Amino acid sequence: MLRSKIFSLWGFFVPLVFIVMLCACGGAEQNMKKGERFLSLGEYFDAANEFKQAYSKTPPKERTLRGQRAHRLADTYVRINQTQKAIAAYRNAIRYKQDSTETHLSFARQLLRNANYKEAATEFQQVLDSLRAQGADMQQDPRAILARNGLNSAQNAPQWKKQGSRYTVKRMDIFNSRRADYSPMLCGDEYDQLFFTSTRNEAQGDDLSGITGTKNGDIFYSQKDDKGHWQRPQTIESGLNSEHDEGACCFSTDQRTMYLTQCVTDPQYPRYAAIMTSNRSDAAWGKPSLLEIAKDTLSSFAHPAMSPDGRWLYFTSDMPGGQGGLDIWRVRMTSSGPAGAENLGPVINTPGDEMFPTCRPNGDLYFSSDGHPGMGGLDVFIAKADAWGKVTLEHPGYPLNSQGDDFGLTFEGLRNRGYFCTNRGDGRGSEHIYWFENPEIVQTVKGWVYELEAYELPAAQVYMIGNDGTNRKLSVKGDGSFETEVKPGVEYLFLATCKGYLNHKEELTISEVEESKEHTLQVPLAYIGVPVLIDNIFYDFDKATLRPESATALDELVKMLNENPNITIELSAHTDCRGSDQYNKRLSQRRAETVVRYLIDHGIPADRLTPVGYGEDRPKTIRKKLTEKYTWMKENDQLTEDYINALNDNDKQEICHQLNRRTEFTVLRTTYGMFDEKGNLKNPPKARPVEQTGESDDFYVE
Repeated sequence: MLRSKIFSLWGFFVPLVFIVMLCACGGAEQNMKKGERFLSLGEYFDAANEFKQAYSKTPPKERTLRGQRAHRLADTYVRINQTQKAIAAYRNAIRYKQDSTETHLSFARQLLRNANYKEAATEFQQVLDSLRAQGADMQQDPRAILARNGLNSAQNAPQWKKQGSRYTVKRMDIFNSRRADYSPMLCGDEYDQLFFTSTRNEAQGDDLSGITGTKNGDIFYSQKDDKGHWQRPQTIESGLNSEHDEGACCFSTDQRTMYLTQCVTDPQYPRYAAIMTSNRSDAAWGKPSLLEIAKDTLSSFAHPAMSPDGRWLYFTSDMPGGQGGLDIWRVRMTSSGPAGAENLGPVINTPGDEMFPTCRPNGDLYFSSDGHPGMGGLDVFIAKADAWGKVTLEHPGYPLNSQGDDFGLTFEGLRNRGYFCTNRGDGRGSEHIYWFENPEIVQTVKGWVYELEAYELPAAQVYMIGNDGTNRKLSVKGDGSFETEVKPGVEYLFLATCKGYLNHKEELTISEVEESKEHTLQVPLAYIGVPVLIDNIFYDFDKATLRPESATALDELVKMLNENPNITIELSAHTDCRGSDQYNKRLSQRRAETVVRYLIDHGIPADRLTPVGYGEDRPKTIRKKLTEKYTWMKENDQLTEDYINALNDNDKQEICHQLNRRTEFTVLRTTYGMFDEKGNLKNPPKARPVEQTGESDDFYVE
């Protein structure tokens, strides 16, 4: 009886097991189909979940199928930075003999990311041996390039870590959350604002991303307080962020336009990243609009970075024409929009991924790569170009780089310090923001361009020319300042120009120093439309004789006239209202003629100079800048005799008399010497040959 019951139960159990196995197989196939669908849309987190379920439902005896699904799962884990899970899945694929040369290459690259350097070296060597046996081109085959660089990494990374560098890094908990926080970008004239991307709970939207399994990223910002301390990050309450993914950002040179990465979710189409622009009105950032870089709807465009002069936008893309994987590209920014995207070539790009470009203010390009020899995942590299355009790469070593992903640098001015992000030490692979510094000796120049007797000129352009071949256009900030790095042993010339103003040059020779040093320049530009005061001109009392201390100001005037050889000027002298009109006019005429004689004696042609003595006929008109010093004056006040007498204050009256006693110049013509006797332009501009045009084709060349 008992035996019959056992057989009866076994008869029931066998078909039940068979039915369960059939359902499991059917369920696994459904999981695979869903996973492939998610994968095609770029929703890698959801794809990995489906592939994991399919693998779990596949019976161990189905070795081939189980190995194939383990391989698919491993490839997907790679995409979401789940390194340890990817390694385990690759081991299963290899164990079930569903491996290939490509499998071992991917496996080795994940071992490298996990700092399993010895095993990684073995795997990379196996890949190289396999490729040689297949007769592959070991110099050109992308697999060979990655395996060779990977073997270099695995063999040298332990020594690089032991050797270290001058860099120091520190995790910035004030910015970080339990989620991903990455791509920091400093902003503000004093670098007192930090923008970054985060998937923290405060990000907009309720849905979880199919790519990461967390919320879609939003851009957040932190502000320094009056004591220079960073405050807790805040959301941006404007149209900038959305329920979609907003990512890495940068700013135009005037900091009024933000370039950012956005990835829109669409259940029917793959997810392609795009670069957007947002304009700032007062303190609010507007809703982003698409920046069309190329007529390509099947490629991603991400990680924008503006060059220091604002002429180039660097970015990451997988569009055709690259070296493989993701590459660094750049596009020229013109008044009508982006034009002519170009790949940065094989010195920078590899068959791996090159991402997150950053332009340091000194002109160096920083980016991250997993294709060049490094310490693991994405490593930071520095591309430096000499004055003749030759580019060399530098690996800054540990601890700026690690076995994890290190990327997204932003610099606090010209010093080699700032912020970056890394996922080192995070088991979930989430990125966090760190501070870094390299205490290198840096010499900088900081200058201010402003109008004489008035305010800053942010519309000015400054050109920097060095006898080492340097030829750069510097961006001018909203406060009229510019800043750049300079090298010891180089003689520099700085030329400032602005429409409606006279040019101005400053020369600077840089010597060797033992510690960082900032040089300062004051760059005043004379406005063509108003009389320009020549300050610090002194005459003997009641005479037209120039006093010796006037030479400094007059030599500056000689310099200005030489820098602007096509102008003629009226040189005018003025007196106060005390004394007779005729006497004041004669005295002022003699004084104007004395200044003109000085200029002629110093090489200025006489026909460029017209001396006029106005006496007391043209009292000074007050400009706005002067009202900051003398608050009792108003803009456009004229210091007439009636105005002065109405003050009823001896000190104020004397100030007015001093202001009226002045020497000025006014631009009369801007075409002196430009035309011959027939009215033809003497030196018409010549078209530059096409092969000579390039990045510096609109730079000033003396």
